[in-house]
Amino acid sequence: MSKLFSEYKLKDVTLKNRIVMSPMCMYSVENKDGIATDFHFAHYVSRAAGGTGLVILEATAVQEVGRISEFDLGLWNDEQVPALKKLVDGLHYHGAKAGIQLAHAGRKAVLPGEIVAPSALLLMKSQTNQ
Repeated sequence: MSKLFSEYKLKDVTLKNRIVMSPMCMYSVENKDGIATDFHFAHYVSRAAGGTGLVILEATAVQEVGRISEFDLGLWNDEQVPALKKLVDGLHYHGAKAGIQLAHAGRKAVLPGEIVAPSALLLMKSQTNQ
């Protein structure tokens, strides 16, 4: 515990402490557009205000068809950037560094329509290719 609250430096990045919030999917996008909401801002920035040194944002889809669900954060178009920038600015205001888990769900996606994955393998026996 003696080092938990001490700075940690990795190359050019210095964390104010060794407390890290790992990414946890919140499935809280409101309009199925991948844009971060006030919920996301409050959820993440409150952790930074509480002293977390590194906050890693939840699985954030790099393609609309690569989301785990329709309510995932996204970073597949420019309209999603301002809300994420506001969130990151909030983290930085409280001295936290920001990380992000970029994601593509592949065959584990739960979306209407065709699922995009590197192969035709099904996730569960109950799934079909129809």
